[in-house]
Amino acid sequence: MTTAPLKEYTHEELAGQPIGAWTSQAAWLVLGSIRAQLAVEGLTQPHWWTLNHASGSPGTWTRRPLTARLEKYDNLGTDFDRVYDDLVARGWLTEDPGTGAMTLSEAGEAARIRARGRISPVLSEAREGVDDADFVTTINVLRRIVANLGGDGNLPE
Repeated sequence: MTTAPLKEYTHEELAGQPIGAWTSQAAWLVLGSIRAQLAVEGLTQPHWWTLNHASGSPGTWTRRPLTARLEKYDNLGTDFDRVYDDLVARGWLTEDPGTGAMTLSEAGEAARIRARGRISPVLSEAREGVDDADFVTTINVLRRIVANLGGDGNLPE
C-alpha cells in the first residue's frame, strides 16, 4: 500500500499533541489489522501469543505461568484455559500428562507459520516510510512514557 505524504507541522505544533490520542489510535489500527488477519485463520490474538510461546520454549510453559505472563497484554477478558483447550482440540498443542508442559504439534507449528505470514504484511505496512532509527527512537520514547507512569518499560522476555 502506498501512503499519501503527511502534511508538515512545526515542532511546536507536534510537541503539543496529545500522546494518548495518538498512541490509542495507532494501537487500535495495528491491533485491529492483526486481529482481522488472525481471524482468517480462526485465531484470536491470545491464540497467537500461545502458539508463539509454546514454539519458542517447547515443553517449558504450563497453563498457570503462561496465563500469568499473557494476561498483562490481554484487553479482551480472555479465558486462557479456553484458548489452550481450543488449541489442544485442534491438535495444535499438546500437554504432557504428568507436568502439563505445552508443546506445539507439527500442525500447530504450521498454523503459527501461516498466521505469521498473515501478520507480517500488516507490520510492514505499519512501518512503511519509518526508518529504523526513527522506529527505535519511538519505541524508546514509549518505553520511557510507560515507565514514567509506573508500568514496565522493559522489553518482554
